Amino acid sequence: MSQESTLSHGLNADAPVSAQQGAKRWFYPLLLRLHFYIGLLAGPFIFIAALSGGLYAISPQIEKLMYADALTGVSTGTPASLAQQIAVAREVVGPDASLAAVRPAPATGDTTRVMFNDPTLTQYEHRSIFVDPITLEVKGNLAVYGTSGALPLRTWIDNLHRSLHMGDVGRHYSELAASWLWIVALGGLILWINRQRKRKQVAQAAAMNPARENTRRRHSTLGMVLLIGLLFLSVTGLTWSQWAGGNIGQMRAALGWGTPGVNTDITATAPEAGGHAHHHGDHAPAETAPPAMSANDGLFDSVLATARQHDIKAGLLEIRPATSPDKAWVVREINRSWPTEVDSVAVNPHTMEVVSEARFADFPIAAKLTRWGIDIHMGSMWGLPNQLALLAFALGLCTLIVLGYRMWWTRRPTKQSSSGRLTTHLLRVPPAALVVLIAVAATLGWFLPVMGVSLAAFLIIDVVLMAAGRKQDAIKGS
Repeated sequence: MSQESTLSHGLNADAPVSAQQGAKRWFYPLLLRLHFYIGLLAGPFIFIAALSGGLYAISPQIEKLMYADALTGVSTGTPASLAQQIAVAREVVGPDASLAAVRPAPATGDTTRVMFNDPTLTQYEHRSIFVDPITLEVKGNLAVYGTSGALPLRTWIDNLHRSLHMGDVGRHYSELAASWLWIVALGGLILWINRQRKRKQVAQAAAMNPARENTRRRHSTLGMVLLIGLLFLSVTGLTWSQWAGGNIGQMRAALGWGTPGVNTDITATAPEAGGHAHHHGDHAPAETAPPAMSANDGLFDSVLATARQHDIKAGLLEIRPATSPDKAWVVREINRSWPTEVDSVAVNPHTMEVVSEARFADFPIAAKLTRWGIDIHMGSMWGLPNQLALLAFALGLCTLIVLGYRMWWTRRPTKQSSSGRLTTHLLRVPPAALVVLIAVAATLGWFLPVMGVSLAAFLIIDVVLMAAGRKQDAIKGS
């Protein structure tokens, strides 16, 4: 007897159908089929995202070992000024290189990162010269990526996780995985609850095929253990996605949930053309500036001192020079561990006054939750424990998918049949419920476009398979 007939066995066909009985007749079989389809077709994408994400989670630890020479310096002595460290870095890249930012050594024994714009690198990448602040020795010359300052290995893993190294086209794979992960997780929860209410029937099925039931039980149990983490990773992953992430950004802006930033406009105090203020691209006279030192380079120490006086206390911070004389310099904290340190100030380089500031304590709660969610997702919130937890979740999700495929393999059809497919179950949905399903699917498809397109693809494939199965059944019956 099939699962569907078992569910309806003993019911009087002429009796009124209750809501619970109706759900048994169409909702649970439809949900089960959808859960199966998502796992079968989206499973490989979720598997790759999980595996590469787990590798990324532990990449900071690998990075510390692999690039130890560039990241560490002498631990005793008096640090040189930032201007001197920048001058040493310019000897490597050339005096005319465009300086993008400086990240002072966060602690004794660490190196300073002097970051330059490099047209040979990709967006958000900079050429970073690692300078020992005490000995002024150049310890490394590497490309670094994003606010995290990822070095080449972690950047490679990040691109694998995000786009399979295929650029914007490849980003569709990770968005598809994140879009379906929360749906398949919640669907599994509902199916698990339903099976808990049918323990007698489940026990009978286990007695008939104990190996298959054991696989199913491990699959569902592991899914329940990972449920909260799967939902969290799905939602936070969507914030980085190409299409859904854009919709999330627009929604946050409309609700006033955006992350506050500093205002760098200082037009009223900027010097006129021909003035003596130093700005990006100006060079001090040769008789007053050391070789290969831009006049702007001498401002880094003063700007940092001003920021320190205004409670920018984190060891991990970044100083960005202005892009024009009517803009302020920005000093921002980039410490993503707990407690969160992401305050920033804008400093007028002509007067050394703070003209704007953004404090994490003043962020709206939605912006704080977004910040914390991203940092936990990346494994930076609580360091190694966070990273190990992400790795465990990633391996658990991979195991969950493998168990799902094993369940499918043991129950795979040995011949074409038109019964049991998604379209067949949809045709059994009551009209009112079908309208609701279509409305929900359309809404989700609009907000999560990659999910919407893939759902349409699922249905097309299902209709084709159903038509082929019916044709084969008709041939056999003739």
